[in-house]
Parts: sequence; C-alpha cells; structure tokens
Amino acid sequence: MTRMTLDPVADHDPLEIDDQRYDAAVIAPVVDRDGEDHLLFTKRADDLGEHPGQMSFPGGGAEPDDETVLDTALREGNEEIGLEADEAEIVGQLDDIRTVTEYAVTPFVARVPDREYVPDESEVAEIAVLSLSGLLDPTNYEYDRRSHPYYGDVVIHYFHVGEYTVWGATGRILVQLLELTTEFEPPERVDRSPV
Repeated sequence: MTRMTLDPVADHDPLEIDDQRYDAAVIAPVVDRDGEDHLLFTKRADDLGEHPGQMSFPGGGAEPDDETVLDTALREGNEEIGLEADEAEIVGQLDDIRTVTEYAVTPFVARVPDREYVPDESEVAEIAVLSLSGLLDPTNYEYDRRSHPYYGDVVIHYFHVGEYTVWGATGRILVQLLELTTEFEPPERVDRSPV
C-alpha cells in the first residue's frame, strides 16, 4: 500500500510570501482509505469567477475575522466540504505560492477522517478523493514549459487520475508535497512562480 512519510512536512521550514495583494490558505487533506493514503480535492464550481472547474484543495481567501492563515484554511475547509476544525490533524505547512490573481497562498497538510464530506454547492461542484498511487503513477504525470511575460520560463505540472486533472497552483502545491513525502521526482527545474 502506498503511503506518505509526513515527518518531512512537520520538519519543513516554509518559505512565506508577503508581497501579494491578498492572502489565502488551503488544506491538503490526507485520507487513509483501506490502508493507502489518498488526497482529497475539490472541483471548483463552473460559475466561480476565478479558476472555475479546476481541481483544488479546500481553501480560499482570508477574511478580516481570521486571526491566522491557519484559521482561514480551517474556516474554508468547513465552509467548502464540512470539515470540522477538530477533525483536521495539522501535520505542517508547505511553502507559500503566488498566483496570477495576486494571492499568496499558504498550504497546510492535515490528516483527516475517511468519511463522506458534503460540498458547498455554491463553490464546490464535486469532492474527489484520489489515491496516492494514482498521483505517483508516472504514466499519469506530464509537464509543460511555458514562457511567462513576467516570470520567464515556467513549468506547469499535470496529474491525470481517472477523469480528473490536477494542475495550476494546486499542481505546484502537490509537487512539493509529493517531493517531501514520497520518492516523486519532478523535472530537474521546479518552478513555483504563478502561471
């Protein structure tokens, strides 16, 4: 059974970004299903203004009442999929990433129970729990290099599992998570700039 070694996430000293217009946070939920690790993703509703229809981790923008970005991630996880804060066993934090929409996104990794989660239909079209073995299968992974007018040469990662494709900002977060916790090796130059 395919497992993640989460100790490196707990020991990771994350890079933090403070030069973006907005702050946001996500939770990368790790689910133990039948003795194998899986990751829970949401498929964003098609009518959302930003990144409609894309796969993402539960999360969103900070609100004035959030004391920390972890509060943001937990609040958004509850709003989007019904994850209770006390159900999320926070393991650690990954590097912040920038997005083209001027957000600094802080990703947290948490073990969560394997139960049925209920999507908030205004934001989430579907919840998908994808196996770690599927995400690590080299035949399911590809990348593309593109020239960005501001950031130069950037790498875009694509993870295809069944009918789902994880890419964009979530793909960049996933790459670091897999690098830290598995033997996954991306192309020799991994780019964490926005695309």
